[in-house]
Amino acid sequence: MPEIESRLKQIQEKLQQLVKEYSSMQKEKLQLEKELENCRQQSKHHLQTIESLRQQVDILKLNSGELNEPDKKEIEKRISSYIKEIDRCIALLGE
Repeated sequence: MPEIESRLKQIQEKLQQLVKEYSSMQKEKLQLEKELENCRQQSKHHLQTIESLRQQVDILKLNSGELNEPDKKEIEKRISSYIKEIDRCIALLGE
């Protein structure tokens, strides 16, 4: 009988330890999820900044007249892409 009680006590202690570890891992998971979301927001902000800077560079190139043929084609492609996006938005508004 004392052996059974001893085994039950060991099982109970291990179970409590597992519950503590689970709780600790849940906290760590929440912290990592917050950190991941923060990194995603920073990445999104950086990408927006990069796109803004690219547009500024294109504007400066246009104003200075220093565009070569590949740059002109790239700008035309971007403008076309913007127009398609605007058309898509207008179509969605019309629905």
